[in-house]
This record gives sequence, structure tokens and C-alpha cells, in this order.
Amino acid sequence: MHKEISTYFNQISSLVLKIPTNNIEELVTIIFEAYKTGRRIFIFGNGGGSATSSHFVCDLAKGTATPGKPRLKAVSLSDNVPLITAWANDTDYTNTFGEQLKNLAEEGDVVIGLSGSGMSPNVINAFKVANEAGAISVLLSGYSGGEAVKVADRSIIVPSEDMQHIEDIHLILCHIVFRMVRNRIRG
Repeated sequence: MHKEISTYFNQISSLVLKIPTNNIEELVTIIFEAYKTGRRIFIFGNGGGSATSSHFVCDLAKGTATPGKPRLKAVSLSDNVPLITAWANDTDYTNTFGEQLKNLAEEGDVVIGLSGSGMSPNVINAFKVANEAGAISVLLSGYSGGEAVKVADRSIIVPSEDMQHIEDIHLILCHIVFRMVRNRIRG
């Protein structure tokens, strides 16, 4: 195997094993409790985190669908480009997700923001809005969690400063969480 490839695989493997499993289990429990009470899951991020939020919502909303059971309510706030650009243009990019949550978030909902650095102003702002609404805010980040870790109720931090490693592991975490939530819904 090419050395660059095996090095990358080894780095990802090492980082994955450093994620505390209790943090993953806690996120699964938070999402499952929201599901059982009919609450909604809102997910968002910028750049790669935006793509991951869409992917995670697809897995949660479709992949957990089980005959005879209620559907899990999941929405990606990164997907409404006209609304994002309207808020960014008319006010400030910081408001792209928070203003959407002002219309949607209610007590008991779950708000999951992806920010590789933890320094994205629009993610931090959205957590503040979510917290004011009584929603549970969860950060998926890297580095040290940045400023967002100080605002989010819960966090899972990838212990890396390499954005591609962080984004890869965020998708792995989303797949793990999805599969665990699906298994709980199916009973």
C-alpha cells in the first residue's frame, strides 16, 4: 500500500479510538429521547460540515423509518440556500442558522452543529438561540472545541487540528449514532 494512504488510515484509526464512547452514547440517548417525545433534530454546519449535516439528516430521517413506528423528525438547516443567503445578505452571515431556529426550535428539540474549529460565528449564534428556546445543543468539533464548546450543552471533540481528519471522523460518528438510534427505534 502506498505510504501516504497507510499513514492517513493509521491517523484516522488512532483518532477514532480517542473519542470517548460515553459521549457518543449520550448523543444517541439525547436523539432517542427526542424521538420518543416527538421532538425535532436540527443539524447544520459550514462547508464540509454542511454536507455532513445533510447526510446525517438523510440517514436519521429515512434510515430509521420503521413500519408501525413514528418517524424521527430531522431537518438540515444547511439545505435551504435561499433562506441562508437572505439572512446573510440582509443581516449578517452570523444569523444564517440562528434565525432559522427562531422560527423552528422549541423546548426539548435537539440542535446539532458541526464546526471543525469550533469558531464558526453562525454555529455559536445558533447554539445561543437554541439554548434560549430550551433545546439541547450539541457540538461536533475538532481542535479544542473553540468558542462553540463554551456555548453548547454537550460536545464531541475530535482531538485533531487537521480539518480533513476532523470531517472524516464527524461522518464516522454520524454513521455510528444513526445506526445506534435506528437499532433503538427498531427495538
